[in-house]
Amino acid sequence: MSRFLIWTDQGWEDYLYRQTQDKKCSNALIMLIDETKRTPFYGIGKPEPLKENLAGFWSRRIDETNRLIYSIDDEGLTIIACRYYEKVQQIVIQ
Repeated sequence: MSRFLIWTDQGWEDYLYRQTQDKKCSNALIMLIDETKRTPFYGIGKPEPLKENLAGFWSRRIDETNRLIYSIDDEGLTIIACRYYEKVQQIVIQ
């Protein structure tokens, strides 16, 4: 099933950073986003539901320190962030 791709401001900023600063990570991120659009709850990147203050969001590993954080609903796939997991916790809490 194809889904609309929706970006938060932080998600888009992170994506643009990846495109210009880290090509290896950028390619992995593009592959993860494509996979997530097709199968949001299983597949590559070890998808897992987040807990506590991040409940309702999902995470996939881009690499050892970076995560793709997203939510999925009837409207589409929303990219919350695609950088450091610790940074995401601060963004969502605010």
